[in-house]
Formats: sequence, structure tokens, C-alpha cells
Amino acid sequence: MCGIAGIIHRKKGGDVGTEMTSMLRALKHRGPDSTGFALYGQPVEGQYVMRYKIAEQEELSSGFHIHKDLEERKAKVDERLRGLGVDILSEEAVTEYAYRVTIKFDGDMRKMADYIEDVDGVEILSIGEGLELIKDLGDADVVADQYSLNGFAGSHGIGHTRMATESDVDIRSAHPYWAYPFKDVSVVHNGQLTNYWNFRRKLEHRGHRFMSNCDSELIAVYLADKMDQGKDLQESMQDSLAELDGAFTYLVATTDKLGMAKDTMAAKPMVIYESEDMVVLASEECAIRSIFPHEVDSFDPYEGEVRVWER
Repeated sequence: MCGIAGIIHRKKGGDVGTEMTSMLRALKHRGPDSTGFALYGQPVEGQYVMRYKIAEQEELSSGFHIHKDLEERKAKVDERLRGLGVDILSEEAVTEYAYRVTIKFDGDMRKMADYIEDVDGVEILSIGEGLELIKDLGDADVVADQYSLNGFAGSHGIGHTRMATESDVDIRSAHPYWAYPFKDVSVVHNGQLTNYWNFRRKLEHRGHRFMSNCDSELIAVYLADKMDQGKDLQESMQDSLAELDGAFTYLVATTDKLGMAKDTMAAKPMVIYESEDMVVLASEECAIRSIFPHEVDSFDPYEGEVRVWER
């Protein structure tokens, strides 16, 4: 079933970490297996934030040997970053297996990411100027507490609560998905794509890589590929309605935009609240109401509709 939510502050920023946690908490009944956030903070010129993990959560139960393996994996990542000339400005071990690193790097981002992910068990979740992608097993409160997301100041964000139906219950299969290696493109999705494998092969032939077998990852890569060819976000999303088959509603975020697309069957729900100051979207109205102390009016988008909001 799954639940998706998003918010964008059109003028001033907000506590998007707390707001997204509240909305995803309200959608817990739609997907208790994992929770994910793509949060957009204030970019610092010339700097990137890299979020990566060196293991899946369930590996930690293996005892001494896996902990020794984690130390070796982390040491290899550090060695490779230094070897590439990456300037590490700060680093935080958020969990035993997840890291947040602020870097400066003016080389080939794809080559860097490929080289780092060549270390066994390592996956880069995001590299962004503003984007920080966080996902793990558990509900919104568990993940937000684990990664200290309440109080995250930013302009916009999207999130997802997952009920696993098509792939494993692990971090790799959780949403959101970063459109590797594009800095600030992320996607959450509710639904199913029926032409996933055909499109995946096409994109792989164009040089794109996939980290999971989840159909939602395809949407992120598809949109980034379109924009890399010169189309803007709205055009790329409009193309997706014609080219991607299935029943789906998805949200996409970029450096300064938030978009929503609903397929022509309109089988997957979406509710929108819009004002001069902000736009809030979610699979159910209860998520929108969770962040307002007063009554708000919301509406449902039409079938086959694409909307994009900009800061």
C-alpha cells in the first residue's frame, strides 16, 4: 500500500525534519516496514553532503566478525576518498553502519561514487548540495530519532512509509531513491510499474546503474535522465505519464522544486493543501492535518495530472 508525503516552503524555510516526521507518523498504517526522508537543507557553495551506509541493519546481529568487517569497510572508504583527492570537511557516524560526510570535490562524481561503492557492502544513499537522504527499517519516530532528524531546518522534503510487496525488507529497497549520480533528484512512489524491466534495461544501456530491484528507483533515474538531456522537470514528468505503465502516484524533489504526478487511472490517492507560503501533499489528509493546529482545505488532483511547485 505505502504512504508518501511532501512539503515545500515557498518563502521562508521551516523545520522540515519535524514536519515530515509528523506526516509520516500519520501514514504509519500504510507501511510499517521502513521509513525514508529526502530533506533539502541550505546549500553551501562548493560543498556536498554525502550520506552512505556500509551494511544492512540485520547484519549487525552476526556478532564480532561483522563488526570487524564494518571497521575494514569504513577504512577502505576513507582510503579511497583520500586517494581521489576528496577534501573531507566533516564526518559523523550516525549509526554503526551509516555516515554523514561533508566534502569538497571537483572531479567526476560518477567515478567517485562508483569507486566508493565498489567496496563490499557500501551504498551511497545521496550526494547533494541541499539533499540529504535518510532511510532505515522502522516507523517514522524510530528513524527520525535514530538519525536526529527533528529540528532539521530546510526548504522542502519528501518521505515514504513502506509496505514491502515487490522486494525485500531492507534499507536498499526502502524509499526515497536518489537519482544517481545526479546531485539533488529524489523520488518517492506509491504504486507499481508494469514495464519496469524493459525501461531499466534501456537506462542501463545508457550507462545508469540501479542499486535495487524496486520499481520506484526507475522513476528517479528516468526523470534525471530526461533532465540530463535538456528537458525541464515538468516536461520530464509529463513524459513519464505516457511512457511508464502501471498505477502510480509519485513525488519528486530537486534543488528548488517539488513535483507530483498521478497516472491516468488515478488509482493511487493524493491530497494537496496549497497556500501562498507552502504546499503540503500526502496519500491521506490525516498526514496534512498532523502539522496544522487549525482546519485546512485540501483537494485531490485529477487523473493524468502533473504539478510542479518552486521556491
